[in-house]
Amino acid sequence: MHALRDTLSRRLRELGVEERAWPGRDDGFASLHFRGKEFAHFHHWSEIDIRLGKDVIKRERLVRAAPSKVHPDRASGSPWFEIALNSTADVDEALRLVKLVVASMERKA
Repeated sequence: MHALRDTLSRRLRELGVEERAWPGRDDGFASLHFRGKEFAHFHHWSEIDIRLGKDVIKRERLVRAAPSKVHPDRASGSPWFEIALNSTADVDEALRLVKLVVASMERKA
């Protein structure tokens, strides 16, 4: 059931991303860190929420899916972007977007 999440987690580790499960939670919530800084998190076993920034969302012409179940009141201009992991294409897209964030973080270091 969690095969797509497991695949994404493995590929994120290869980029140097650290996944930190939250103590006392068994719903799949985990924060994602690069060089000690959180930039994304898994809401549960099949959704990732990435802080891309408004400029990246606009530049990449990303279209938000239906209103978030976890963040139903999130503003349309939020710097966060959620991706449901329903297919290998979703995993590939999440990885592509994470690579954009990681590259940006590396440039700032």
